Amino acid sequence: MTKKLCLTAMYAAVAIVIFVAEAQIPPLTPLPWIKLGLANIVTVVAMLRIGKKEAAAVVLVRVLLGNLFTGQPISMIYSLAGAIPAFAVTVGMLWLVGKERLWAVSAAAAIFHSLGQLLAASVMSGSFGVMLYAPLMTAASVVSGVFTGLAAQSYIKHTQRR
Repeated sequence: MTKKLCLTAMYAAVAIVIFVAEAQIPPLTPLPWIKLGLANIVTVVAMLRIGKKEAAAVVLVRVLLGNLFTGQPISMIYSLAGAIPAFAVTVGMLWLVGKERLWAVSAAAAIFHSLGQLLAASVMSGSFGVMLYAPLMTAASVVSGVFTGLAAQSYIKHTQRR
């Protein structure tokens, strides 16, 4: 119990640091909200190493504290709207395809993360016009999801206990 709690806190701390660091990187595209989502590497690793409940705690702590530390508390709504479906898809995809295809798991999760955020933006703005960004966001999600999935897969592979 104590070991899992310590590992959960460690993964949460690493995820927050990555989240805050990534928030300082200037936008890589003309659309400033498109990010690589590097902290999601930590989520996937935590899920595989310590469990789903603990990984969910890592995500919640990262979203809450990360947005507070970056001075963007309103972004918490969008972060949660993306994190919840992404987490659910990650759990489902890991069950379906296993950890050998983390690139696919992360790509699917990234797509649902973007769709959740677009839905939140639609509700908050009172217009479904933001859904016009869905094709672009989906394409960016596939690229970032494959990248973060491959990074998580490489980390898992190279740090396995022998």
